[in-house]
Amino acid sequence: MPDNPVPVPLLASPPMEVADEEMAAADRIVDHTTGSVHSWDLVTGADGPGTRMALFMAGCGMRCQFCQNPDTWRMRDGRRHTVDEVMVKVVRYEKVLKVSGGGITISGGEPLLQAKFVMEVFRRCQALGIHTALDTAGLLGARLSDADLEEIDLVLLDIKSGLPETYARVTGRPLQPTLDFARRLSDLGRTMWIRFVLVPGLTDAVDNVDAVADFVATLDGVERVEVLPFHQLGRDKWAATGEPYLLEDTPTPSHELLDRVRGQFAARGITVM
Repeated sequence: MPDNPVPVPLLASPPMEVADEEMAAADRIVDHTTGSVHSWDLVTGADGPGTRMALFMAGCGMRCQFCQNPDTWRMRDGRRHTVDEVMVKVVRYEKVLKVSGGGITISGGEPLLQAKFVMEVFRRCQALGIHTALDTAGLLGARLSDADLEEIDLVLLDIKSGLPETYARVTGRPLQPTLDFARRLSDLGRTMWIRFVLVPGLTDAVDNVDAVADFVATLDGVERVEVLPFHQLGRDKWAATGEPYLLEDTPTPSHELLDRVRGQFAARGITVM
């Protein structure tokens, strides 16, 4: 019996009109002293080492079929905060972040939609000796200079598929910018955790996983790969987006499928979680 007898969704890619508008709106921003923030959280054991202040930016230029937070897609749905306001929140937890070996993680949405604001927060954190982590899909990695990357201690890089056609179907965007960003991070000796979301019937094909694993095996600086099992916790948020949710009937991956995919990475000498 096949691992997951679930048909691949027939829609070629998610509708992208709103995502295109979001990218254009971000490019028109002149004042980078404030950013659109969706939410905050204090987390342990996720989004990087130690206890972390997780800052979720609003706005994203992708439309991933398995997105669990579609409420972060639009910048207008966030609240404007200055860098100073963000740092007041970070400094409040500075001691616990440092004692636990943690720090700040900026996620989204897609944080690089507001790259200049994000980098100012990171620079302030670095000046305080607070560990910095960026959670990104890498589509907009070219917006960061090499000097910017020196201010980021860890990049949590989401590689959502290894085959270009599957990647486009999953996200509505091309794969190559993410690969280029990963290669650049590798060449610069930056530390990465790679994340791969395992979706039955969508990203689980052997050749798709092999393509991700083969590429990751060529990179320097990858400390681990996290295989993240798809779940339905974001289902209720999709109704408000006005876009079709294609994975309504998709199950979580079986233990057998998780073991197979993790084994594909481990077979290449990659530490996998």
